[in-house]
Parts: sequence; structure tokens; C-alpha cells
Amino acid sequence: MNTAAVPNTVPNPAAHALRLNIEGMSCASCVAHVEKGLKQVPGVVSAEVNLATEMAEVGLACAGPVQERPAAPWWPVALAAQLTAPLAVLMVAEFFGAHWMLGGWVQFALATPVHFWLGARFYHAGWSALKAGSGNMDLLVALGTSAAYGLSVYELLRHGAHCMAHFYFEASAVVVTLVLLGKWLEARAKRQTTEAIRALNALRPETAHVRHHGADAEVPIAQMRVGDLVVVLPGERVPVDSEVTEGASQVDEALITGESLPVPKPPGDKATGGSVNGEGLLLIRTTAIGAETTLSRIVRMVESAQAKKAPIQRLVDRVSAVFVPIVLAAGVLTLLAWGLSGAGWETAILNAVAVLVIACPCTLGLATLTAIMAGTGTAARHGILIKDAEALETAHEIKTAAFGKTGTLTEGKPELVSLEGAACTRVELLTLAASIQAGSAHPLAKAVLEKAQEQRIAAPNAEAVIAIPGRGMLAFGDAVKPTAAEAMRKLKALGVCTVLITGENRGAAEAVAAQLGIDEVHAQVLPEEKAGILARLKESGRVAMVGDGINDAPALAAADVGIAMGTGAEVAMHAAGVTLMRGDPALVADAIDISRRTYAKIHQNLFWAFVYNVVGMPLAAFGILSPMIAGAAMAFSSVSVVTNALTLRGWRGSDA
Repeated sequence: MNTAAVPNTVPNPAAHALRLNIEGMSCASCVAHVEKGLKQVPGVVSAEVNLATEMAEVGLACAGPVQERPAAPWWPVALAAQLTAPLAVLMVAEFFGAHWMLGGWVQFALATPVHFWLGARFYHAGWSALKAGSGNMDLLVALGTSAAYGLSVYELLRHGAHCMAHFYFEASAVVVTLVLLGKWLEARAKRQTTEAIRALNALRPETAHVRHHGADAEVPIAQMRVGDLVVVLPGERVPVDSEVTEGASQVDEALITGESLPVPKPPGDKATGGSVNGEGLLLIRTTAIGAETTLSRIVRMVESAQAKKAPIQRLVDRVSAVFVPIVLAAGVLTLLAWGLSGAGWETAILNAVAVLVIACPCTLGLATLTAIMAGTGTAARHGILIKDAEALETAHEIKTAAFGKTGTLTEGKPELVSLEGAACTRVELLTLAASIQAGSAHPLAKAVLEKAQEQRIAAPNAEAVIAIPGRGMLAFGDAVKPTAAEAMRKLKALGVCTVLITGENRGAAEAVAAQLGIDEVHAQVLPEEKAGILARLKESGRVAMVGDGINDAPALAAADVGIAMGTGAEVAMHAAGVTLMRGDPALVADAIDISRRTYAKIHQNLFWAFVYNVVGMPLAAFGILSPMIAGAAMAFSSVSVVTNALTLRGWRGSDA
């Protein structure tokens, strides 16, 4: 197996981490071997190897770059198929009663390049495993096909090319070709599971129109600095995270936040790098570049989630580590049992070959990984960022979802909800109030001015205004988010209990809870008390905490799964295992639903992986399955579990 670290234009911002490409892995046994080897290297503090992405994340004292995997080449499979086709035709013809025969040396000439050139990867990887004192799927294939090939060569040299001796070149060549085809299809399918990361990386423009001293110049993104003024033309992608300084437009942020509708961007609003500008011209000021941009953080989080192992995958790895020695032992027993029973050593070798070929642990290794990758990728496309595989796995067991109030279920800013005048109309009162509040920066004053602007009221300038604290007469409220009620309904449909935990007074908390149909309310709670409430809630099952503020961070960390609003405080997102890229509480139910569907796929894949091995090995050992059928079944098993995992990509959730 080979490792490679190749520089990329976008550095890996994960501190003290290096990502390596690992070539030649074929099963979970390889993963265990590579991880063990990496951890023995001086300076390595941790190592996580992912079979599906063929990458390793290694903890070091310095950061390193990450390289995207190239597409798997198709030509070895095509060439192997062309060389094997004449041999396979003979095999199929014999099945229908036709006894066609190619000369022994012709069969030898067709089968040899398939084995030792196109199938060389199996010998290289198998030999590496033997030297390391371990086994893998490649070792099984190499041993099995070599036995059939070697027996054929023996018969050819012993009896000559034109005798009626039995040759098994077609069996060995067909198995190698089928395994190559299965690995190619598997690699192609695995590449689709990383589509989310590739789609996000593709959002990065290479250049930007930077305005300097009144002149615009096209500048590479890598040369930009914080504070640069950038012109974004209609239809262009916003190159970096920024703040709008001039102009107004609608910006499409669908691929970043999952928000399906364009978002208005007036001056003062934030614009996210990678989003698409609408019909207006914008002048923006850069606020973040490189690894600090929102897009880079999203890619980093998705990569991390796909690289980490879920608890169930660690169990699968331990099973796979002992599986290959068991298969080798079964192959030897099959060989001896048939050979010593008088059936003939040729039959014994073919049955042993079938056992080694069909008992591929590759399916076990892929069963969990591909489902997790497909699940996290699908979640990312819908604005749900899952930090690690453990959070994805744990979320399927959530029984209670606890919410903060301000900024989570409500808009997080005061709104003028009632206006009553004793001796004037509401319009007159709002006009006077807006005049008085025109020079104030108080949040309630802003609420008054927003209401006046909404009703298109032009407020006259007020003079000699004096602020008197605590003497305001207007009624204000924090509006509930439009999707909050639907979010609670969706959670109840999933069987999840809802809880409100807030530091606000009980009256305000219970009013929101009654409006949304929340099951349980805890009001006037200090930040340090939230963890205690969560501990009590955990007594009845797994608990998720949903919040957006600094005061929610301890509770997010204390919950089984912390879910942070991406529109909230940075510390909340760091403390949470899941981040919602748009402040939509309905995404909480979507995150739980994706977790449940992903976990169901994991169970389905593991079930079928075990079925293939438990059923297939005895059939091969008793001579019911030929090596060709065993090879086809092995290839089909790997492709089927990956394809099953990819069905997660059709999930629609709240966007449907």
C-alpha cells in the first residue's frame, strides 16, 4: 500500500493534522493494518483511516494539504474483459453442451497478462499484507486465482497443449476480471459519496474584481487580503466572505445554507463566499479569506465527519481483523476435505478457490463507511453540517429535543407588536414615536423605526430630545420564527419530546411554548443550570440541545448531540456536533430523520454483508458455487451495499 501527500491550492486548515492518500486498501483488514503502522511512526499522535475515501487523517505537530482522489481508470477493466472474453465464451458454450476448445497455449497467452499485469494489484497488496503478518481481500483473491492458474499451467506442461486435459485458465481470468470490475464500480460509487465536498470546492471562484484607487483589476483569490473592496457583477459568484458596502441585490445561497429562495442583500448585510449574485451589482468589503471563510469551514467539517469512525464502524473493524485468518483456515479445510475424500485434488483446489474468493471482507468494510459518507453529504447539501460520524450515529436515538428561545425559536430581535394612542390615531402615534426615536441606537428604538419604515411613514425631525430610562410606552415582543411551529410538529411526528430552556421570565417562555405546542418549559434558567436540566432529561433517553448563543455553549457540549444555529455565536458552533447553516428550527427534525435513515442503511448493509459470507462460504465449500460465480457474487455484494447507501442522496426533507 502506498501513501501520498500532494500539495493543493487550498491548504488543509485543520491544526496539527495531515491528510494522506492511501493506495491499495481493499478491506477493513487493510484499514486496521495502515492505522497500526501510522500510529507507530514517531511524531504521530493519532490516525484515522477511511476505506471509502482511501484517505488517512494523521495527527501531527503541523498541518498538511489534502488532495482530491482522481477518478478510477476504466481501461484495465476493459482490457481484462477483452482478454477474458474468448475464455468466457468457451465456458458458457460448454454450459449449453457445446465442447469448443482453444489450444492450451492460447489460453495461457490470454490469461497470463490478466493475472500478472492487470491483476498485479492483488499480488502487491497481498504480499504487503503477508509481510506485515496480516491478511486482506487481495490476499484471498491472489491465493485463489493463483491456485487455479497454477493447476492449469501444471496440466499444460504435463499433458501438452492439445490433449483433453482440464484447464482452468478461464476460471482464474474471469475471477480477476470480475473483481477488477467490482472494484472499479465500487470506486465509482464511492466517488459519488464525496460529491458534496467536490460540489462545495467547485463554488470557489479563482479570481475576483478588486477595486483599488478607483480602478478595478482581476486578482487571484490567493492574493486577496481582508479589507479589499470587490466588485461582484450580476450572475457572478461572491468570491469571499464579505460585507455589502454599496448596491443591493438578491443572492442565491442554496448550495451553502440549503436556503431555496434568494436572500436580499442590502448595504450592511453579510455575503458568503461561493453564493451567486442576482440581478444587482454589489460592492463588497472582504471580511475573511482562505481557511477562515464560511465555505472552507463547511468543507472542513464535512471532511472531518466523513473521515471519523462511528462507534459501530470500530466494531466492524475488529470483526474484519479476524475474518481473513478464519477464511484462510476455511479454504485450507475445504482443500484437505475434498482432496482426502477421493474427489480429486483438482476439484479440491477449485472449491477452495471459490471459498477464498466469495469470502471477501470488503463488503463489511464498506457497509458503514459508505452510508455515513452519503448521509453526511446529503445533510450538507440541505444546510445541515455534521461534525463527526459519532454525532450522526447518536442522533438516531434522540428522544428529547431541548431548545433555547431567543434566536433559536424566535427571531432574536424586538418587534413592535402593539401601539395604542389615548388622543391620537395609531399612525399619528407611530409618526411621533419614530420622530423621537430617530437618533437612538436602542434595540427598541430600532423596532419602532422599522415599523414606521414598513408602513412607509416619513417621520419629521424632533428637537431637544432627552432619553429618560425606563419610561418607554410601547408594547414589544420577539417574533416567533415562521417555521418554528412546523418544526415542533415534525419532531412530534418522529416521536421526539420538545422542551424549552430559557433564561427569560416564565410568562414569556410559556407564551412561546403554548404558541408552538412545546411539551415542557424551564424558565429563568442560568447558563450554568442548563447542563443540570439536560442531565435529568437524559434519564429518559438521548437528548439534543438546540441553541445559538454563547450562553448555550455549556448545554450544547453537555447534550448527547449539540445542534447549533449557524446564524448564532461562533462558540456555540464549536461546542455542537451539528450546525444548521440557516436559522431554521425545522432542520432539527431533518437532522434526526437523516440520522435515522443513515443508521437504517448501515444495518441493512451489514445484514447483507453477513448474509453474503454466511451463505456463500458453505455453498462454495460444498462445491455448489464455482469460482466464477463466487467472483461475480463477491463483486455484486460490494457494489450492492454502496448502491444501497447512495439511495440516501435522494432524501428531500423540508425542501420537498
